[in-house]
Amino acid sequence: MTDTPSPTIAGLEPSAKQVVISVDAMGSDKGPAAVVAGCSHFARLHGDTFFILHGPKAELEKLVARKKHLNGRYEIHDAPGVVSMDDKPGQIMRTAKNTSMWSALESVRTKKATVCVSCGNTGALMMLSVVRLRKIPGVYRPAISVLWPSRNKQGFNVMLDAGADIRADERDLLQYALMGASYARNGLNLERPRVGLLNVGTEEFKGRAEMQAANELIAENAKPANFEYVGFVEGSDIPGNRCDVIVTDGFTGNIALKTGEGTASLISDFLREAFNHTPLSKLAAVLAYPSLQRLRKRIDPRRVNGGVFLGLNGTVVKSHGSADATGVSAALDLAYQLAQSGFNEKLAARISAATMLASDAADTDDEADPIGDPA
Repeated sequence: MTDTPSPTIAGLEPSAKQVVISVDAMGSDKGPAAVVAGCSHFARLHGDTFFILHGPKAELEKLVARKKHLNGRYEIHDAPGVVSMDDKPGQIMRTAKNTSMWSALESVRTKKATVCVSCGNTGALMMLSVVRLRKIPGVYRPAISVLWPSRNKQGFNVMLDAGADIRADERDLLQYALMGASYARNGLNLERPRVGLLNVGTEEFKGRAEMQAANELIAENAKPANFEYVGFVEGSDIPGNRCDVIVTDGFTGNIALKTGEGTASLISDFLREAFNHTPLSKLAAVLAYPSLQRLRKRIDPRRVNGGVFLGLNGTVVKSHGSADATGVSAALDLAYQLAQSGFNEKLAARISAATMLASDAADTDDEADPIGDPA
């Protein structure tokens, strides 16, 4: 799993398979205590994991010492600097080398860890990930993929891009479809995922020119890439059961994501207000408590926390900056599943095969039309 021998995990045989997770302990709005608590909670459930924690060593040692589930299952890489949410790109590049975020990505680049998890600045994390890990050959733009609660039997749909890049042409959208299908196949165990392209309507004539071109490209590549293309989908299909993967540009995807999170929070507030309105409604809340708990868990963004950066030579999971221990544990669980499945290697192979298919198709077109398209 790694080229460099990993530290031995206490309580396991040396031959046991280890999943090594590199954690930026300083990126959370709630501080490193929440991150370490999330690691401890996750470690209690998964005995085959080892953590490389990045941040000020003295501070992290005090926090980890209180967590018995981390005993013998971690090492700390001293990194005194922190990338803040307000740091500008130019500033980050000048000062990043001594930060916990840089250090966490470096452990993946040097293959000491399989996956990196960070709660830090999304833009900075994506920029540093591209700089340190580089893009998979053939990838034009990396994408952020998120899980969205849905009516599908797997409980979630995959949506990308969720904000890595606000621009996307037809080639980018095709690659998002390929990467999203691979993520659904390995992360949600869907053998042949259904992919939809988010548009202002489902009619074939609707949408911008690049949407029309992307619609044709994705349809042409669906069969060789082993996914089903359902065509254009609308916003109401994001939590629906018409498809498993929703492809869109980062501008639209990020707005949809934040709108969904805000709506879930609003519904929760409305329910709390309604059940506290009268003594009778409070009694009804007590009777409905088990059902309300199930609903709360279903729409709780902490439990589906974690956006995956797709298209890089290494797996990076971005946790919400405001995540508490529960949210951090959920992001670690996602990282663990992807590491176990060998997801990034499979994704790289899928992109390489698709690039060859596109190249072959272009060569065929050139032979049929030697003049070519001047555009």
